[in-house]
Amino acid sequence: MATKVLHLVGSPTTEFFADLSRLYARDALAAIGTADHTIAHVSPDGRWCFPRDLSPAALAAAPSVDLAGAVGHLAALAPDVMLPQMFCPAGMTSYRALFDVLGVPYVGNTPEVMAAAMVKPRANALVAAAGVDVPESEVLAPGERPTLAPPVVVKPADADNSVGTTLVRVEGQYDEALRAAFEHSAQALVQTFVPAGREVRCAVLERGAALDGDAGLVVLPLEEYPVGDLAPIRGEADKLARSDAGELGLVAKGEGKAWMVPDDDPVVPAVAAAARACHTALGCRDYGLFDFRIDPDVRPWFLEAGPYCSFAPTSVVVMMAAAAGIELGTLFDEMAARAVARQP
Repeated sequence: MATKVLHLVGSPTTEFFADLSRLYARDALAAIGTADHTIAHVSPDGRWCFPRDLSPAALAAAPSVDLAGAVGHLAALAPDVMLPQMFCPAGMTSYRALFDVLGVPYVGNTPEVMAAAMVKPRANALVAAAGVDVPESEVLAPGERPTLAPPVVVKPADADNSVGTTLVRVEGQYDEALRAAFEHSAQALVQTFVPAGREVRCAVLERGAALDGDAGLVVLPLEEYPVGDLAPIRGEADKLARSDAGELGLVAKGEGKAWMVPDDDPVVPAVAAAARACHTALGCRDYGLFDFRIDPDVRPWFLEAGPYCSFAPTSVVVMMAAAAGIELGTLFDEMAARAVARQP
């Protein structure tokens, strides 16, 4: 009998996050063909619906219900496993926790892990305590002034997709950079700029067997992003953009925007060791995804964690797994089986 998979899609907070969720979830639904799929969609007004697919017509036709009605519908559906596809703070925490209460296992990390990763200073403290190198930083509230000397990177303390992120080269740029950060968060993170070397992402999978020197922790091929004198940091425009028709799309997957790092690259061992330490320090399960800046001395510095995967073909973890010879269907089946096995 096929596994009954519920895709949790949408956002209770903003249309942008709902749109981002649908973008990935549509691709995942099309790509994962081995399971019995259903959809639960949450709208920015907080209401739920259970459409046949994620087309605008299907979403409009599906009756909407409040939370109480949704819980009853979920109980009737009785999914074997839930796949989180929500990217807003509430979606990554509270809505995952709801399924803990309902007793429905889900793929990926717990609300506690998602909350720790989402708040960058908290993630920095956890991985630094595990011995991972983290750039010197300070957290500011509105009205407070930085003490770190430029160059620094100023960013919102708990936002994603590089929104409100600015490289400050001289003191006079601080005011504008802080304004940009506070537009997206109540706190700003000011972090010493790691000199332009390289920027990579590293994913860690839990596969159950003792591989690569750590029981069950498999480090996938690294993905690298272009940085240099002309573009020393990655900004919001390097990740997401809307077409002239208003459709949200992925910029980071375009030609020359990212590439896989060969396994024999000198940077791989140090990044792999740091990624394993991050995975353990944050308490990740099933998988983890971590960004590092590599300085000219080939020393990796932790930037942030993004421990989520949509299982769409364009999802970073999926692409890294494919580079390691792990097909999407195999990856999803393994992660779903791990989630189901966790259920008492």
